[in-house]
Amino acid sequence: MYLPQEIIRIKRDGGELSADQINYFVKGLTAGSISESQISALAMAVFFQGMSADERVALTLAMRDSGTVLSWQHMNLDGPVLDKHSTGGVGDVVSLMLGPIIAACGGYVPMISGRGLGHTGGTLDKMDSIPGYQTMPSLDDFRRVVKSSGVAIIGQTGDLAPADKRFYATRDITATVESVPLITASILSKKLAAGLDGLVLDVKVGNGAMMQSTERADELAKSLVTVANGAGLNTSAILTDMNETLAVSAGNAVEVREAIRYLTGDFRAPRLHEVTVALAAEMLVLGQLAETTQAAVAQIEQALASGAAAERFAQMVRELGGPSDMLTNYATHLPLATVAKPVFADQPGIVSSIDTRAVGMAVVTLGGGRQRSSDKLDYSVGLDAIAGLGAKVDAQTPLAMIYANSEESWQHAAQRLKQAFHIGERVSEQHPVIYKHIREATA
Repeated sequence: MYLPQEIIRIKRDGGELSADQINYFVKGLTAGSISESQISALAMAVFFQGMSADERVALTLAMRDSGTVLSWQHMNLDGPVLDKHSTGGVGDVVSLMLGPIIAACGGYVPMISGRGLGHTGGTLDKMDSIPGYQTMPSLDDFRRVVKSSGVAIIGQTGDLAPADKRFYATRDITATVESVPLITASILSKKLAAGLDGLVLDVKVGNGAMMQSTERADELAKSLVTVANGAGLNTSAILTDMNETLAVSAGNAVEVREAIRYLTGDFRAPRLHEVTVALAAEMLVLGQLAETTQAAVAQIEQALASGAAAERFAQMVRELGGPSDMLTNYATHLPLATVAKPVFADQPGIVSSIDTRAVGMAVVTLGGGRQRSSDKLDYSVGLDAIAGLGAKVDAQTPLAMIYANSEESWQHAAQRLKQAFHIGERVSEQHPVIYKHIREATA
């Protein structure tokens, strides 16, 4: 028996909590015996004092065990259960291609995704733009679709890591979201609850990312890899760039359109393709579906060229209630807003830098993102043909195409975009698309 205030005091004073103390506190989170003020106090203590690797593992496992932990052993799957998690960005539509690619290569991907908040888009919101698609199926249906299609992208049910949901809600209103130990436990508790054999993390770096410096992103990636492996989940991470949008689109329906065009081979944005292939290759090697990265890339290219990956996406959509002709008739199923006009820079030149967060906020201005968790989205709005760093823009070449549902909304978004793009004579700073791989780390 422990006193919550004593647990808070130990961490406040820089002490290390035992696994039993952490378990007691997390059980109280779920049961409701821990008050909001006590959650806030512990979150703030962790924010300033940090946590050791052992504490992070204990917190992650305790939050995982606060609800249902999925098991796939009884499903007789003939391949590894794999997943990927991104720390969030703008135009990050990777999951929609990555899951089907891995499924086409022999893996199984039970992808439990989140909604967007602030300037970042959410995978679940993109899937919600598909008419009829069930993002919250029963666990039995989820398991069935994973087995038959090899991939299912759904939302977090209340049964999975419920302690995290309560802890996060308090962190969100107490300015403690950015704590690396708490981010680590929040992300991994849900992934561990999914019963995975392997996990690859896409940790974003740059002005459109949660971690804007490489040092902070590296710290988070190492924490995630260390804790996940310490908790028994084979995990690696890749640091990727978010100083410009990843896809050339940003929104919900418009990003799903780009994902389908990618899978069918109609159009593949170079930066998006590089990140997608890197993450997919890492997953295949991690899941022992390929011996080397080179062999994995060859499998990925075959899955795309043969149409197998596209068909896995179509099957997933169909089995979760979406249209049966999604690949061939996506324009009908994913209508875009009626006020469709380009926005031009005030002067010609080269895109020298981009405030990627501001690009994401332009989508929010249109109604395609949330300022509060209760906000309803307009799936039809967004941006397309977004200019990248180094692009030449002038009176004929726009910064982006804006899809809005009113002239006023278009004007607001256009103003934000003009401020987000800096036009000069050259790119102010070059960034690699992929910074580094982290396969073993000590937090």
